[in-house]
Amino acid sequence: MAGSKFRSDRGLTSRMILTMVLLFVVYVLFVVGLVAAGLNIWLVLVLVGAFALFSYFSSDKIAMFSMGAREVSPQQEPDLHARIDRLCAMADMAKPRVGIARSDVPNAFATGHSEKTSVICVTTGLLRRLEGPELEAVLAHELSHIAHRDVMVMTIAGFLGIVAGFLTQAGLRFAMFTGAAGGRNNNGPAPAMVALLVVLVSAVAWALSFLLTRALSRYRELSADRAAAYLTGRPSSLSSALTKITGDMATIPTRDLRQAEPFNAFFFAPATSKKGFSMSQLIATHPPVQQRVAQLADISRQLGQGS
Repeated sequence: MAGSKFRSDRGLTSRMILTMVLLFVVYVLFVVGLVAAGLNIWLVLVLVGAFALFSYFSSDKIAMFSMGAREVSPQQEPDLHARIDRLCAMADMAKPRVGIARSDVPNAFATGHSEKTSVICVTTGLLRRLEGPELEAVLAHELSHIAHRDVMVMTIAGFLGIVAGFLTQAGLRFAMFTGAAGGRNNNGPAPAMVALLVVLVSAVAWALSFLLTRALSRYRELSADRAAAYLTGRPSSLSSALTKITGDMATIPTRDLRQAEPFNAFFFAPATSKKGFSMSQLIATHPPVQQRVAQLADISRQLGQGS
């Protein structure tokens, strides 16, 4: 966050470092487990390395493509660019690219593995629903993710889950195929047994990386709320935007929500299909709305705005 005027958050920094260290340990155990299960070491390293590089360098393109978003110029969206220009000047940070996704799901997200590749994207549903100060508060929230570099950390952290999930599914299919074919190997373990061991190792790695990244995701949202509230000096606007967005989710078609849900960890607010539905805090991508609103109310009191 060098050079940024967003309020620093040592708690977020320490959590990101701890998460990356723990994930590195999981990565090592993951590779060791796959080798112990019978996979060729070079095949494992090439596979994991290829997924890592692809996920890291293509994160912005993948997110934009998956959400049906497109980059927009200042001429195409002058008001949106003007608000981001103003916030970047306030935060003393480089301006990211700007995108819009044509979706009625009211949301925003930031992506990119570095400041040069970072993108801040809003949906048309968000632009329709929020007033100017509310929109700026959400934009400040997303900019803080870029300034804190937690977007980059989440991109790296999510990679193991992708690899482990892929190997779990591939291993299950291979085990079913070899089991049905009755394959045997007199010179070593049966292919089906190797596949099941790969599935077991991959599933454990996926579960550990999943829990670690979700814990970090919940904290980073609270940190971004705080940073945005202090930068704009209007925590009530962010609280109002959060209340509007989560309240309007119940009016969005279920099909649209299901399409958006895979990106929950990067959204300003999670896409949920039922009003009042809450997942276990162990696996949730975001803290409860009530907790976020309460935190913003506390900041309002600190700034002398009242509740």
